[in-house]
Amino acid sequence: MALSGLDIYKLLPKTNCRQCGLATCLAFAMQLAKKALPIEKCPFVSAEAKDILEAQALPPIKPVILGTNEFRFELGNETVMFRHEEKFRNPTGVGFIIDDSLTDDEIILRLEKINQLKFERVGQLLAVNLVALKQNADGARFLQAAAILLKHTALPLMLISNDPAVLKQAAYLLKDRKPLLYSANRQNLKSLGELAKELDLPLVVSGQNIDQVSQLTQELNACGVKDLILDTGIKPLADKIWDLTQIRRQALKKLNRSLGYPVLAIVDQADPYQEAMEAAAYISKYAGIVLIKGLEAWEALSILTLRQNIYTDPQKPLQIDPKLYAIGTVNPSSPVLVTTNFSLSYYTVLGEVESSKVPAYILSVDTQGMSVLTAWAAEKFNAEAITKALTVSGVKETVGHKNLVIPGYVAMISGDLEDQSGFKIVVGPKEAAGLPAFLKNLH
Repeated sequence: MALSGLDIYKLLPKTNCRQCGLATCLAFAMQLAKKALPIEKCPFVSAEAKDILEAQALPPIKPVILGTNEFRFELGNETVMFRHEEKFRNPTGVGFIIDDSLTDDEIILRLEKINQLKFERVGQLLAVNLVALKQNADGARFLQAAAILLKHTALPLMLISNDPAVLKQAAYLLKDRKPLLYSANRQNLKSLGELAKELDLPLVVSGQNIDQVSQLTQELNACGVKDLILDTGIKPLADKIWDLTQIRRQALKKLNRSLGYPVLAIVDQADPYQEAMEAAAYISKYAGIVLIKGLEAWEALSILTLRQNIYTDPQKPLQIDPKLYAIGTVNPSSPVLVTTNFSLSYYTVLGEVESSKVPAYILSVDTQGMSVLTAWAAEKFNAEAITKALTVSGVKETVGHKNLVIPGYVAMISGDLEDQSGFKIVVGPKEAAGLPAFLKNLH
């Protein structure tokens, strides 16, 4: 558990020297407990107390960075069990397993597909994060396959092998890319720990249960290996989620440093639908990395969309700049449609307008990122707000007509909006899906 102000006070010199800028050591301790001041502000704190307090200040789940180029990503550094308590910080890394038993051409083809798994959704780029090479053939073939990965993808890499000697050779081959090594267990702990320390590489620690993993991480920490990722193996879904949840609880609630690391989950499902659902469950319940084999775009998009939704900051709704957007080759007679600046609302309307092939303007009204009905209920998408947006965005100077299309769900504001704006209000469809037919028939 985190130290209280009184716990910290007991570690301080209690001189009330005021050199920290506060009147008493107790006041300083209270500020330390709130993480408002660093321990370095106290010139007389003992080395032992400083070590205790610095360790206390570390995040409960250690951040671990994978990769070395523009695709590098961070795991861990999480502080809450549930998103609504604050937010989740670092999205789950989604990776793909490639077997070295495939031919060179098959590996290259899979890498090309993985490299292309990028999607734009509500103004954000969704992409996968890493490629894991798994040894199923002999050591020479594993090294050949590793060289192919090195050449054909810039994504962070992971090496999976049960042979420490082969893993060491591959680690040296890819050392400049800082590959993630899989995995240290009771049998190979010393050799892989030394390898990870020598090359400064992140290392997966695997055990059959949480207690085994905890013991192994303590031994690796004692040897100076710090960048760890935990794995309790492939298990039935319910059992794996139990492990993921308990590791998270131990790290956050009990401040168990031996379990304060990101956790990995490998999905072992032949059916792509089952694979996608299991991966989604692990993303929802605390996995730092999820590895799958399926390369279908629909599967990757569904997983990445879920990840995007879970890791959106609930305190900061996704929103776009409130202004007038021109869609297609517009002219002064092009229709003007009104929506909110909630990203999902805007991009949904945008997609349907583009599908209609009818050039149009979309006026995004500042509703602090709320959707249409939510903003209307909060009185942020009403006649006054839309009229103000019309003036600020320069709609009157841009188009040569005075027709304004509003969402069907807020038809009740049409009278007030006509009176305040001077525009003729046209009530559009309730759902954005109805816009193509509506626009084609709009005169």
